Amino acid sequence: MKNEKLIHDWMVSYLKEKLSRDYNDIKINLEGENKSDFKGHHPDVILGNHGHILALMEVETEGSITPEKADEWKTLSALGAKLIVMVPRPSKAKVIDLLWKKGMADKVSVGSYELTVNMP
Repeated sequence: MKNEKLIHDWMVSYLKEKLSRDYNDIKINLEGENKSDFKGHHPDVILGNHGHILALMEVETEGSITPEKADEWKTLSALGAKLIVMVPRPSKAKVIDLLWKKGMADKVSVGSYELTVNMP
């Protein structure tokens, strides 16, 4: 779905701005980009301070949550930095279940986001 790329890229940009108060070195990869890497991998967000990489973030949309994507999370979680997966709020339980099935529920933190529109 074309809107999922828009949501993904907006979330990645939003997280970069929001987290800039806590991390002085933030690198991002928008959908389809491989500009910034960590040990040969290209997570959506790389969070660092003073030359040290502290965390990696992956932003997912409804359509990108798959067992194959969970295999990518497993690879990222083994690189030595904390992995945080950001998912739509309604998908959080599904993702946690997927993490348990893949044996990495204790290695990955799950955050959620929600886009709301209030009509008059």
